[in-house]
Amino acid sequence: MSAPVRSHSGRVVLVTGSGRGIGRAMADAHADAGAAIAYLDHDAALAQEAAESAKARGVKAVAVSADVADYDSVAAAIEIATAALGPIDVLVNNAGISPKSGADKRRVDAFAMDPAEWRRVIDVNLTGAFNCTRVVLPSMRDLGRGRIVNVSSVAGRTYCDIVAVHYAASKAALIGFTKHLAGELGPLGITVNALAPGRIDTPLMRGTAPEANEAARMATPLRRLGTPEDVADTCLFLTSDQARFVTGQVIDVAGGWLLT
Repeated sequence: MSAPVRSHSGRVVLVTGSGRGIGRAMADAHADAGAAIAYLDHDAALAQEAAESAKARGVKAVAVSADVADYDSVAAAIEIATAALGPIDVLVNNAGISPKSGADKRRVDAFAMDPAEWRRVIDVNLTGAFNCTRVVLPSMRDLGRGRIVNVSSVAGRTYCDIVAVHYAASKAALIGFTKHLAGELGPLGITVNALAPGRIDTPLMRGTAPEANEAARMATPLRRLGTPEDVADTCLFLTSDQARFVTGQVIDVAGGWLLT
C-alpha cells in the first residue's frame, strides 16, 4: 500500500463491511494514511479483529457491529463510533451481499429467485448505503465538509453473467444514488463518488465457480483479477484533498474490463 504519509491525518473514517475483503483493505489504507477508523461489520468478531490490528499499529480505531439494512442498528453503531473517535467526515458504503446457489455456486436466475432474497439484497446493498449516509449527514453538514464513497460494481453499469439481477439492480441504483447526492450535497462541501470494481480477489468472489473467475480474468485487458488493494488505493484518492473537485463520478476499478 503506497498511501501518502499522513494524508488523512485528522479525518474520522467509517467503512461498512470492513471486517474482511475490499472493506478491510479500504479501512486499513485510511488507517495507514493517518485517519481514525471505525470498522463496521455485521460480524462483530471480524470488526474487532480488524480494529485490534489497527490499534497495534498505533491507529485510533473502534469496532462496531450493525445490520446496515436496519436504520436503528446503524444509528446505534455510529453513535458508539462517534463517541469514541469524533464526528464522521468520511463514509465508505461498502457492505454488500451477492447470494449464490447450488453446488456450482452460480447466480440464481430471475425466474427461480425467492422474493425474500430479492428484498434482502436490495435492503443490504442499497438501503444500507442510505441508512449509513442518513445518519452521518448531520455531522458532515455541521463540519462543512465530507467525503462519501459508495462501492457499486461493473455489474451496475452493464450486463454481467456471473451475478444475479438483484445484485445488479442494487449496484445500478447505487450509481443513481451517488449522482443525485453529489448534486444535492455539493453546496454543503460534501463530495459523493462511486467505485465500480470488476472481478476482485475476495472471499465473496471465491464463492463463484472457478471457471467463471477464469473467464473474467481472460476478459480483462490487464489479464489479472483485481486485488482489494487496487480498490483501496482508488478509494483513498477519492477521500483525499487531491480529489476536492471530484464529485458525482463513477470510477471503474476493473483492469479495463469495461472500456465503453
